[in-house]
Amino acid sequence: MSRKGVGLAAFDRSRLTSAQYASHGSTLRSSNAQALETQLAVFRSLLQQFAQTHAKDIRSNPTFRAQFARMCAAIGVDPLASSGSNHQSNSGGGGVGSIWAQLLGRSVNDFYFELAVRVVEVCGETRGENGGLIELRKVRERIMRGRMEGASEITEDDILRAVGTLKPLGSAYSIIKVGSKPYIRSVPKELNTDQSAVLEAAQVLGYVSVSMLMVNLSWMRPRAQTALEDLVGEGMLWVDKQSQEWEYWSPGFMLEYQDSAAGMTG
Repeated sequence: MSRKGVGLAAFDRSRLTSAQYASHGSTLRSSNAQALETQLAVFRSLLQQFAQTHAKDIRSNPTFRAQFARMCAAIGVDPLASSGSNHQSNSGGGGVGSIWAQLLGRSVNDFYFELAVRVVEVCGETRGENGGLIELRKVRERIMRGRMEGASEITEDDILRAVGTLKPLGSAYSIIKVGSKPYIRSVPKELNTDQSAVLEAAQVLGYVSVSMLMVNLSWMRPRAQTALEDLVGEGMLWVDKQSQEWEYWSPGFMLEYQDSAAGMTG
């Protein structure tokens, strides 16, 4: 029994069905996009009211401030948009960041901008000591020492967010991990793998030597010497030539040792 071929009418029905599916899919996407836009508008309004109502708590309470920042991040909002972006939005060159700067107001943003200025100042003041690489904890300690009595507490989380506001300055200011500790890098130079390994090793005793790197990292002498000399050249390690083998010290450890020694003799 011979089978009949598929007629042109079947092809027409197939094309019509495909077109209907495509049209229905487009309608669903448009409807979902409109619903999402409506939800975002509601979130935007509620977040604006919340920030204005609790601006004082956001500035003065570090726990409350961190929760507010996490709430913003959960819905994809950057509460730290710069005033520069805000100015652009007013002049017609807006973006998501500038919209939020306008909504959340200066009371929320100013805290982080002012803190970012202090971070830049601390990094500049200590660059001669550490070559532009300073532990986040030490930045916080310096900032807290300079604050007036009764001023709100600054947390490491605050400093991390403040450094984030410096992104328009390029790669000069960023957070890097050396071992398990966060550091602020205030120079555009990227650390290579060997340099990072040396700095991590220096955290154990405060210093390293060529022989220590050769034994513990299984490096050849030229490799260890090159990494150390590069870090010394950048000011990230200091050399103690008084010992039998030169010791390459982390500036932070050396300064802390000097301070503790002065305290014991004072």
